[in-house]
Amino acid sequence: MTTASDAPETTGAVLRRISASALLPALVYEIGNGAIAPIIALVALDAGASTSVAGLMLSLAGIGRVLGDVPAASIVDRLGDRRAMLLAAGITTLALIGCWVEHDLWMLALSQLVIGMCTSAFYLARQTYVSEVVAVHQRARALSTLAGAHRIGLFIGPFIGALAIELWNTRAAFGVAVAATLATAAILIVVPDQEKAGDRPPAQRGGTTARAMFTAHRQLFLTLGTAVLLVGAVRAARQTVLPLWASHIGLSATATSLIFGIANAADMSLFYPSGHVMDRFGRLAVAVPAMVLLGVGMIALPLAHGAVLLGFIAVVMSVGNGIGSGVMMTIGADAAPADDRTTFFSVWRLLSDTGNALGPVIPAVIAGVAVLGLGVSVTGLLGLAAALGLARWTPRYSAYATPAMAREHRQRAALESAA
Repeated sequence: MTTASDAPETTGAVLRRISASALLPALVYEIGNGAIAPIIALVALDAGASTSVAGLMLSLAGIGRVLGDVPAASIVDRLGDRRAMLLAAGITTLALIGCWVEHDLWMLALSQLVIGMCTSAFYLARQTYVSEVVAVHQRARALSTLAGAHRIGLFIGPFIGALAIELWNTRAAFGVAVAATLATAAILIVVPDQEKAGDRPPAQRGGTTARAMFTAHRQLFLTLGTAVLLVGAVRAARQTVLPLWASHIGLSATATSLIFGIANAADMSLFYPSGHVMDRFGRLAVAVPAMVLLGVGMIALPLAHGAVLLGFIAVVMSVGNGIGSGVMMTIGADAAPADDRTTFFSVWRLLSDTGNALGPVIPAVIAGVAVLGLGVSVTGLLGLAAALGLARWTPRYSAYATPAMAREHRQRAALESAA
């Protein structure tokens, strides 16, 4: 593939350049995921599942992502980013059609696992693609905008799904997801790839197994990777503990949904400022405050005994989650070696997705042996531990971690451009 010109490119131009090939497919794909997210448990219950089995169905897509992270690297390396995303969209479409027309519980379970595995390949391919076509000094803004596209799609999806359910039936949400996934595939077919950035050596593809990658970068994965796992756990737990605590203090479903909507709007609106701050002042200027806000918010959550205070804490936590948009992808791109970046990302995502899968379990298990408030607070402490871990280990592996490091990179890039 050809190399992009060394001429400076504004951030707006960069985002416009990748909007059709990366941002739009991500947004449309997530509309499908968002459309079906609220109905999985309902469809399982209609198919005869118990409440506990219906709850398990909600976790199967996450389990599928964990199972798919490492194999996804081989697929992306063999097929390339665009073809891997097309394959993921095609298989996802078949799984969604199976959910739509087949009412057996086994089909729903299998489809959720498959959708999770395909989502791993889709996410990995788009992260690799954006990391390669965007210059380093604009990497955070591009990846945070990619994370923002993901959030916007998940935000829009339930509303479109609700309209389809109102017009037809509950399973019509699967039809919305099928349409969104097919539209994603159409975009990927029509829109050409962008030229790769010319400010660093081209990335190698393939040749390294996940085990070899872990061994070669063992210290990184055992230190910074542990912080990444904790970040994933705390972020995922946030989605669980808020409705649980709202129910615990007796709020209605309507009030809980309203709080969620306001909090998610705050979360969704912060992705671009997050990327701008990361590129200008370093990754830690966002990563540490994000996890401190999430951790402190969770520790304070048991103090909320009414809708107003709960809403305030939910917004604080969402601000923390929002300003952290794309930060883990960005730090991962900073730390990734040029030799087989895709395999590195697969191990990186495996740690993050494992945290996502474990996060909701932590407060639930503690609540089972003690009280819910203790489980929530312990999860908040994990958020503060993640902040400490990021602060300590990110500067070892990211050349853009602190304000001084980011400023040094900008000055060096300016001198090279002038020369």
